Amino acid sequence: MFDQDELAEIREQKERWEEETRGPTVERFGERKERFTTDTAGHEIQPLYTPDDVSDLDYEEDLGFPGEDPYTRGVYSTMHRGRLWTMRQYAGMGAPAETNERYNYLLDQGQTGLSMAFDLPTQMGYDSDAEMAAGEVGKSGVAIDSIHDMRTVFDGIPLDEVSTSMTINAPASVLLAMYIAVGDEQGVPREELRGTVQNDLLKEYIARNTYIYPPEPSMRIVTDIFEFCAEEVPNFNTISISGYHIREAGASAAQELAFTLGNGIEYVEAALDAGQQVEEFAPQLSFFFNAHNDIFEEVAKFRAARRMWARIMEERFDADDEKAKQLKFHTQTAGSTLTAQQVENNVVRVAYQALAGVLGGTQSLHTNGKDEALALPTEESVRTALRTQQILAHESGAADTIDPLAGSYYVEALTDDIEEDAFEILREVDDRGGMLQAVEDQWVQRQIQDVAFERQREIEEGERVIVGVNEYEVDEEPEMDLEEVTEEDQQRQIDSLETVRAERDDEAVEDALAALEEAASGEENVMPYIVDAVKAEATTGEICDVLRDVFGEYHPGSAL
Repeated sequence: MFDQDELAEIREQKERWEEETRGPTVERFGERKERFTTDTAGHEIQPLYTPDDVSDLDYEEDLGFPGEDPYTRGVYSTMHRGRLWTMRQYAGMGAPAETNERYNYLLDQGQTGLSMAFDLPTQMGYDSDAEMAAGEVGKSGVAIDSIHDMRTVFDGIPLDEVSTSMTINAPASVLLAMYIAVGDEQGVPREELRGTVQNDLLKEYIARNTYIYPPEPSMRIVTDIFEFCAEEVPNFNTISISGYHIREAGASAAQELAFTLGNGIEYVEAALDAGQQVEEFAPQLSFFFNAHNDIFEEVAKFRAARRMWARIMEERFDADDEKAKQLKFHTQTAGSTLTAQQVENNVVRVAYQALAGVLGGTQSLHTNGKDEALALPTEESVRTALRTQQILAHESGAADTIDPLAGSYYVEALTDDIEEDAFEILREVDDRGGMLQAVEDQWVQRQIQDVAFERQREIEEGERVIVGVNEYEVDEEPEMDLEEVTEEDQQRQIDSLETVRAERDDEAVEDALAALEEAASGEENVMPYIVDAVKAEATTGEICDVLRDVFGEYHPGSAL
């Protein structure tokens, strides 16, 4: 680094440059904007960054080396030079058989991990024939009513050879139990099952609203999953603490980071309160971030996230195990940036967002299909999205060195700025009694809404250019083939569910559900009982209804 005399000389030379070189040019021609800022955090971007902007940087303390504390430069020593990120394409196609077909197609095309999208009734813990499910079966993902559906999804796919991510929250215990049960049927030892279950209930109250139970019993289920998996499924990530949906709701990069890590703190505290040891569950915590438009802001966010989590785990929770301090994360490109106008432009947006994830050191990546602003992605658009990752991996050079933007005066300064902003938000969260209390008070939601409102105002007033929407528009849009889920498709799923109910052993189902009710009413871990229930062919809705009866349902405006 530079000593003080050298920094003083750099400052002096920069002032000279501003006055003699840049100043006259700006005075004569101006610049594109009066003020440049990062995409969402609003940090003013200086015209030039020098060593003086990172003069406080301590390499050993703030950066270090990949695979070593504080993990700013990556959680693994070889990062993408040793193993490329897992390429996951989020997929769930109406009926289980269609999803199986899509999964086999993606694996044949070179995808290295599976990612399950569930329809809205499944996410809310309803069966396909429930009144609340009418018109929504299979529309936003696959309908999973029973172990029969999960078995169909993974027909011919050995679960010891794939890693599967399941984007499911309130009924996460049920869908994880079905996955484990299918693994048991395939003869796969539970310790060989790999993947991630999202299981992030706090962000549901903040951003998505697909909750079922009040927060307290929801947190109990979360920690029951932690405990069960630590003993039974040790290589499965027990939670994906998600900033993705918080960002989709309108949060800034710093808010996404702060509220996600704040939720992580709540989960760690809940597990410790339940008597678990941090070294037992913390290594299997994982995170899920959004990759938005501003490449440098996103890279800085990912780097700051690793450094912050290492410090939080060490300083708040006295974690000694290095694996407990490592923030491992999945990235998805930003669905909220996709436009229905000129959908081909979305291919470009997704590519740049994916580049930010790779440069930021993600462990796995989903790239959105260009048509997802309109419908479920077609096979063609999913292939293009996957090819985007493969081109990044094999042609761009982005994966050939570790943390390639490290040392950039701009990126290092921005990493520090985002970290400082996020810690400031976390301090206010602490002052408000933690994330649960801040959510109960609607404070978190208001912070996000304020940013979302301002962003929309900027778009409507033309201050923020969205290509093809408020600038560079065209009069006509080409027709596109879109995936559709028909009424006939939905009825076939309902008919399949009725067949399961007609052919199963009703007494075995009743016994399994009664045992689950007793466990939920007491203090036993509910997971073994849920596994037994799905093996007895109890449905998603039936299991969730038992837990609804015991725990109650959460309604907005009620006390958390």
